[in-house]
Amino acid sequence: MRHVLSNGGREILAQMAWSKVLLGFDFDGTLAPIVTDPAAATMPRAHRARLVAVAQRYPCVVVSGRSRLDVAARVEGVTLVGVIGNHGLEPGRGLRRLERMVRTWLPSLRSALSPIPGVAIEDKGCSLAVHYRRSRAKRHARDCILRAIAELPDAARVIGGKCVLNVLPPGAPHKGTAVEAARVAASADTVVYVGDDETDEDVFALESPGRLLGVRVGQSARSQASYYLRNQREVADLLDVLVDLRPSAQSHRRDV
Repeated sequence: MRHVLSNGGREILAQMAWSKVLLGFDFDGTLAPIVTDPAAATMPRAHRARLVAVAQRYPCVVVSGRSRLDVAARVEGVTLVGVIGNHGLEPGRGLRRLERMVRTWLPSLRSALSPIPGVAIEDKGCSLAVHYRRSRAKRHARDCILRAIAELPDAARVIGGKCVLNVLPPGAPHKGTAVEAARVAASADTVVYVGDDETDEDVFALESPGRLLGVRVGQSARSQASYYLRNQREVADLLDVLVDLRPSAQSHRRDV
């Protein structure tokens, strides 16, 4: 992985900025720091002001594991071309069928996991997030969650995260397919995508030279992203670079 704010990284960003590019951002851990209580997550003022400036210059989408309504409220006031929720499921078709499937999972998971201290199930409609950040025995909690998921009647897709396991319906769209659809809707030729978690690897896996540039927040030898930022604070520096590369504001149609 190469540091995207290095001289070489800035050259690649300049090339992308000259193209018809779509910018995509994860929310938690990227635009906003990870916090113990997911409901308390918010963008720092400095990040919000920078994102507003970037979104005035480039078509931008935010792609989150949160429900679409949840993340949309947290980025209110930013002129985005789209807000994508539930790991790429929202907006989309067939959501009621997925919601019904998730409804059938909840009683089983609640029964199995309610005795485990520090474990909380977040119901996001067409997916679930099982948090264990508050557990004092995180490895044990994670093992218990995985066993409970394995006993569900459907082969749920499990995507790990930072002290969370995301439970999605099998065969459901993911962030990669959602970002590609957003690129087409925005009539963009290229994509720069910034994320920090395992759920973002579905986007990084699509990376191709000159077409999609993946930037991971936090260096990882296991990531499929070619570039990285050292930490979430460097997201602000990246946003500054993107503003400098396009001094003038442009208008963008909301399509996603």
